[in-house]
Amino acid sequence: MQHSAVPELAHTHTRPIHWVATATAVAGVVALSSVLQPGSATAAQPAGTRAQSAPAAAAPPGTAGVGFPLVCGPVKPVVAQQASGDLDGDGRPETVAVVHCDAAMGTPPDGVYVLTRGADSGEPRVVATLVDPEDRRTVTHFAVRGGVVTATLLGYSSPDVPSCCPDLKDVTTWQWRDGTFLRSTPSPGRSV
Repeated sequence: MQHSAVPELAHTHTRPIHWVATATAVAGVVALSSVLQPGSATAAQPAGTRAQSAPAAAAPPGTAGVGFPLVCGPVKPVVAQQASGDLDGDGRPETVAVVHCDAAMGTPPDGVYVLTRGADSGEPRVVATLVDPEDRRTVTHFAVRGGVVTATLLGYSSPDVPSCCPDLKDVTTWQWRDGTFLRSTPSPGRSV
């Protein structure tokens, strides 16, 4: 096996002058970039208007300390699930909470509530009930996306069905329209 000889190329050997030239070029670019900085960004406001606080930075209301309209007797309400999003298009997020009584046994029915911040106090408060616990529904899958609340509701076809064993399943959505939450019209409940 014979190796062909490659002639030595002058440009493949670095000399100190190459490093000095490279360092000088990099220093020049850095120095030039520090001199030629863009001006600070400003947003021009039309005369007579004032800037409003950025609603996107508003934190969604929390659930701690909220008085949910749920009668639990000696036990306390428990927030099982929650999600936030701008439901009414005002630029401020609302929180939707799935809440039930903290029962020691069984599957207590869920309530689904919409919370917003009070205009005067900024404290979270319930502004809508999407699912009333008296309807004897249990929420399984739950999400808030694009201003739409979606939940899978398990329920009962009659009062004779035991609470342990819901026999109906509906996927339901709610969306804010014309000042109220409109519930989708689900197809008749499917048997579970």
